[in-house]
Amino acid sequence: MDTIKSFELLLHEVNAQTFDEIALRLFRYQAQHNPVYSQYVNALRIHPAAVTDVTKIPFLPIRFFKEYSLKTGEWNQETIFESSGTTGMITSRHAVFSLSEYCQHAQSIFEQEFGSLTNYHFLALLPSYLERGNSSLVAMIHYFIQKTGSSSSGFYLHNEEQLLADVERLKSSDKKIIVWGVTYALLDIAEKFAPNWADVLVFETGGMKGRRKEITREALHEILKKNLKIDKVYSEYGMTELLSQAYSRGGNVFYPAPSMKVIIRDITDPLRKGLQHETGGINVIDLANFRTIAFIETEDLGKIDEKGHFEVLGRSDNSDVRGCNLLVE
Repeated sequence: MDTIKSFELLLHEVNAQTFDEIALRLFRYQAQHNPVYSQYVNALRIHPAAVTDVTKIPFLPIRFFKEYSLKTGEWNQETIFESSGTTGMITSRHAVFSLSEYCQHAQSIFEQEFGSLTNYHFLALLPSYLERGNSSLVAMIHYFIQKTGSSSSGFYLHNEEQLLADVERLKSSDKKIIVWGVTYALLDIAEKFAPNWADVLVFETGGMKGRRKEITREALHEILKKNLKIDKVYSEYGMTELLSQAYSRGGNVFYPAPSMKVIIRDITDPLRKGLQHETGGINVIDLANFRTIAFIETEDLGKIDEKGHFEVLGRSDNSDVRGCNLLVE
């Protein structure tokens, strides 16, 4: 019989061949043991035992994170991640059982894509995130900074010139340099200083946060590549409601973690899911959310290929502007 502990163990073993089976088992477990999700599934008149295809799983609209505590079973959280938002906006809240568990999972995902954190100096330009508490991104980056083992790794608030000086100083180091920045702050540096960061790995995330006009990711990357003298820009797809991340390898295509699967839904018919090479709403299965809710209907628009790689193309109408690297067409 499945338990929370069994899903914790399965998270570390999941692969492309076992993902769907684990997801279906977790769906049936959460449909029984997550009170909010159970009511939602019942309201849709769906019988969990009859669902045998992951595209037929009901996905909970992401706004439920703003209105309910979405715990599967009873447990005490170590912390609560909270999304960004403008004054007066209701933000999403995601209870986290173990901060170290979350950070270790994030490290595993990052290192599968980019190698050991000890290979890098990690310079983080995340002013809008540092100015508020309980950010999942700050928690992850803080952990990454510690794991680099570099005394030069660290956060930068508004001290752009110090960041520029540190990058120059570290170019002679035997470690690679990662500058991980919120989108608008990287654009500010690119346009104000136009430094030569040809040997730097630049990661953008978080969008404009209302500081600048939203632009497409393609346009953003062209500006950053030209002004920073770099060949590619890396991106992270993550959010408060997800405990896993997806990364681009330079460009617009995201590669989900082994614990994630993206399913595209028809925006005019949410029950029509599994679209390929068509623009639609992004649904995410995140097996790392085994203690909360793993089946989330986001407000993002995108498309996916037959290998499960996806693009993010913008936001659906009437959705809040969010801090998860979304740039509207």
